[in-house]
Amino acid sequence: MRGILIFDHLNDVLFTKCNRKFSKHVFNLGKIQGLIPEDEDEESWKLSGNVIMQLFSPVVTSQQVMASQFGNSYTSMQCQDGTNIVFDDAMGYTFIYVSTDDVEFMKRTLGICVTIVTHVCGPDVATLKSSRQKASLVSSLLDAWRFLRQTEQSILTESVEQLSVNADIASSTLKILHETSDKLKTQSEFSNVHALVLVENKFLSLYSSKNAQDLRAADILLMILMCRVASGSKSEDLENDGDMLLSQSHGSSDEGSLGIGGKLPNPTLADIGHLFGDSRDSSFSEGLNALAEEGLFSQLLLLGSEQSRTSNAIHIYEISEGIHLAVILEVTNLATSSGIYESFYHLNVMNGLQLQRDLDELRIAFDNFDGAIKKTVDGIKKNRGHVGSDVDMCQRRLQVKWEFVRKKYLELFKSRDPEAILQIESNISGFIDTMKDLFRLTCFSRSFLKNGNDVVLTVCRLVKQKFNDFSGFLRVKAIKNFTLRSRTSLTINKYLEEFPGLVHFIYIDRTTHRLTAPTLDFTNPETLALTTKKIWSMIDHSRNHLQEGHFSVMWKDTTFNYAYFLWFEDSSGAPLKCKTYLNSVIKNFPVPGILCDDYYKKLAQVCFPKVSPSKIQIYELYCVHLGLATSSCVLEHSRRLAATIWEVTGLPNNPADLL
Repeated sequence: MRGILIFDHLNDVLFTKCNRKFSKHVFNLGKIQGLIPEDEDEESWKLSGNVIMQLFSPVVTSQQVMASQFGNSYTSMQCQDGTNIVFDDAMGYTFIYVSTDDVEFMKRTLGICVTIVTHVCGPDVATLKSSRQKASLVSSLLDAWRFLRQTEQSILTESVEQLSVNADIASSTLKILHETSDKLKTQSEFSNVHALVLVENKFLSLYSSKNAQDLRAADILLMILMCRVASGSKSEDLENDGDMLLSQSHGSSDEGSLGIGGKLPNPTLADIGHLFGDSRDSSFSEGLNALAEEGLFSQLLLLGSEQSRTSNAIHIYEISEGIHLAVILEVTNLATSSGIYESFYHLNVMNGLQLQRDLDELRIAFDNFDGAIKKTVDGIKKNRGHVGSDVDMCQRRLQVKWEFVRKKYLELFKSRDPEAILQIESNISGFIDTMKDLFRLTCFSRSFLKNGNDVVLTVCRLVKQKFNDFSGFLRVKAIKNFTLRSRTSLTINKYLEEFPGLVHFIYIDRTTHRLTAPTLDFTNPETLALTTKKIWSMIDHSRNHLQEGHFSVMWKDTTFNYAYFLWFEDSSGAPLKCKTYLNSVIKNFPVPGILCDDYYKKLAQVCFPKVSPSKIQIYELYCVHLGLATSSCVLEHSRRLAATIWEVTGLPNNPADLL
């Protein structure tokens, strides 16, 4: 049983993504509590947001009170029948995942959901209730992540795997992307451009124009998910328990519940059973594409970190089977987009402090919010030549309404009369609506996808022609990415032969989040399945120890010996030793990875608070040896591998003190 639910502060259901078991469970509970008529037939019953709201309101209200008034929200709870409920929140919206899965995996899944929603909707999560396209995209990205996490080492470890090609092809690819970027800059109104090529979920090449915001590793992983959604691939259920992948999404609006691309406005249990009992289709459909034209898949997303989010028009084009070109155009200047995002963030903080009647902290949050509003307005004014009259008028309305609300806050701080908070709350709804209007106009206007669309499509076709000569070669390389090398004679397979007993390794430079690993390639399917299962289990086990503050772990089972190491080096390659007691600090960290948040960056900041982050290098190493290998052999191999991996990657590195 699996179901993801998103609620607003009034406990209204904004988004539901569930499988048939969850729907049946809700139906049975609704019958027991009298929320569903006794004569209602189970197969024809339509999943109702009202029933879900009434069933979950007590726990959602409790969660919101604990979070806003006590700052001590639930992270998870377990029911008597073994069902787990995991909680998360973003911008005042409550995210809930109900399942019988492992709690740690549920936390990661829900964290990924929050991340995806943030990219797709920004701070205006309520859009999921009225936008079929956004609800479908969130659902499909979750399906893509869940599937790829079970099949791709890079998605599992949340790192970017580089497709290794010879210098000539690498140079040619970069030259093509450079020309692509130049054409887009000169022929469209957007000057900040990224052009990215991905081959079978592996990174090939990226070119970014001079003033574009840096494209993070997490953004590249998101592009991998987008390419899978764009290709319309079917997500197969790899689980053995007969349960389906989470694949049903709907919200509710004035038009009724929203289905997948308009196919199922109010899905019945029979509909869901038909979708996933036989065909096992993913939630992809034509309704996902915000602007479909001749193979171009286009969406608007927020990219970047919380401190530097920009709105981007994403155009995905399939150059050849399994090879995608992603054209990313920054459509809003950084000051405007990040200013609006920060405004919503600080407003949410202020709402919580108002409920707690903490006027001292509220004053600090108010000053931050005031600064974010000024940043937004200044960004729009500086870019006035590129904004329409609608944006200009909306910005003026926002300023007028903010001045009124601002005076009310200043009166509150002067009088310190709690009753004044009620006056603010009664007048702020119109201001918030104007903030949302401004956000949509400046960051998520559909016109951004239409502007320059012809140019993008033309450029994509040119790139496709130029890739014709070696697209087949790239697809074959992606299947067996084994020629990583700096010397002509050295392949990763030959490199692996230098370590007798070493079955597999995964080396990740956590400073750049780049992964180096042999392809899982065993002629016997049973051996491949067993080894893959063991490796996936090893990574989960290692992460559990990492969350407890253990940077070096070795263990074995009846088949293999396993080793995991995480270490730090300074800019010269000398090892850095963490002397901080981490157990109490890392409890509030996100799950290890980079999609929910950069766990490794936070870890480095805590371990070395007096060292500049730019001077800290972070590395991870997973090793799988045959069970007969001794601990001393595993350790010696791990040291040697960490010291010589540069011979494979081509990036010089110094030996590291793993222990």
